[in-house]
Amino acid sequence: MRSYFPVVGALGLVLMLFGLVMVFPLGVSFFLEDGATEAYDLAIIATFACGLFAWGMTRGHRRDLRIHDGFLLVAATWVVVPVFGALPMMLYLPELSFTDAYFEAASGLTTTGATVLTGLDALPVSINLWRTFMHWVGGMGVIVLMVAVLPLLGIGGRQVFRAETPGPMKESSLTPRIAETAKGLWTVYVALTIACGGALWWAGMPPWEAVIHAFSVMGLGGFSTKDASLGYFNSVPIEMVTMGFALLAGLNYATHYLALVRRSWRAYVNDPEIPWFFLVLVVTILFLTLYLMRFSAHEDALTTLRYVAFHAVSLATSLGLVTYDYTAWPMFAQITILFLGSFAACSGSTGGGIKMMRAIILYKQVYREVARSLHPNAVLPLRLGKQAVSEGVLHAVLAFSFMYMVCLVSLTLVLSASGLDLITAFSAVVACVNNTGPGLGAVGPAGNYQGLSDFQTWVLSFGMILGRLEIFTLLVVLTPAFWRR
Repeated sequence: MRSYFPVVGALGLVLMLFGLVMVFPLGVSFFLEDGATEAYDLAIIATFACGLFAWGMTRGHRRDLRIHDGFLLVAATWVVVPVFGALPMMLYLPELSFTDAYFEAASGLTTTGATVLTGLDALPVSINLWRTFMHWVGGMGVIVLMVAVLPLLGIGGRQVFRAETPGPMKESSLTPRIAETAKGLWTVYVALTIACGGALWWAGMPPWEAVIHAFSVMGLGGFSTKDASLGYFNSVPIEMVTMGFALLAGLNYATHYLALVRRSWRAYVNDPEIPWFFLVLVVTILFLTLYLMRFSAHEDALTTLRYVAFHAVSLATSLGLVTYDYTAWPMFAQITILFLGSFAACSGSTGGGIKMMRAIILYKQVYREVARSLHPNAVLPLRLGKQAVSEGVLHAVLAFSFMYMVCLVSLTLVLSASGLDLITAFSAVVACVNNTGPGLGAVGPAGNYQGLSDFQTWVLSFGMILGRLEIFTLLVVLTPAFWRR
């Protein structure tokens, strides 16, 4: 019989680390005296105690994690950790149900940005900080952070890292040791976050607002301190800074790391996703600007370009911050920017969706099949840049894309059967599975997810976790074959 004690022990370590992470908003709450200190005290004690219990009860069963353990630990972490992430909000807001608190925490950790809360402007700084700090922690992944620590405790991390890392080519490492890889990625992540916070402050945001939104932007989350999101500030410099760092966060962090280590821009030149990423954005922005000018959606061309550019970048990268209620646009424009979040973000970024690399492979495979129809005997290798794509990777991409569509359709049907109108149901599923945040209809930028039933909220919570783990990591654990010896 397979033993899962090592997974429980590793999960205990994750919970203890997560409890320590809460010390940051606790310190802010204590320093600002915003009234949320007691909520953090109790949340930290509960989280750390549960983690210590799980680790202590299983420490005699420690061994290196295997492939089954890696998948189970990743899935368990993203299901269990939101329970504890919800505690500070539940303790400070007693009217908040467990269902809504779990949804909010899952939305934070999966960097979705869908919210059930209103009155954000009146919340304590530390509560809003905690919401976006979960974006930041979840952005690169709780598990990847633990990879740098687990080897020190005698628990190998490579299987965990492969299960957590987004993108179809998970076998490639940046450094020989997986812990060094994780540390390198986090170094880049921290540096860009500090730069983003400083730039937002320079652009006119108050200091704490800049810190909070920097976590949201670099995690590509979408939580804000304002009910009106970034539109509250009505500032072109703030929007430009946000767009710039969202674009950086939407690129592969491995590319950032290689460019930093080698002190060369060639890493960006050699990344096959980057030209496609910017081409899709530029074409979409120009096309939608001209399209909306035809309908006189805004008073002039510059205003139209401002709103189109911001929301195209925000939704394409799955950031989800908004400055305008784009559901006032014609439906074609709404659907277009909503679907940008399905594929535009690069693999290895904190964005959601199927990732640009998979989209490129799918496009090239379709083109190859068309060419084969005309020239059946032609040898047509499929390449990404200078790298040949193996049949194994191609089959994995095709399988993932099929399951992605199946999940969107299935969850939409479930929500529709529960009484939700089709536009709201479909856009909510797309927004949650892609970890984008705002959808259309009742869950558009002018509303939120508060009006959904408990059942609908749990369905979308599942969708967020499913999307964050790129479907197969979670589905593998749910199959009977996984639990057989």
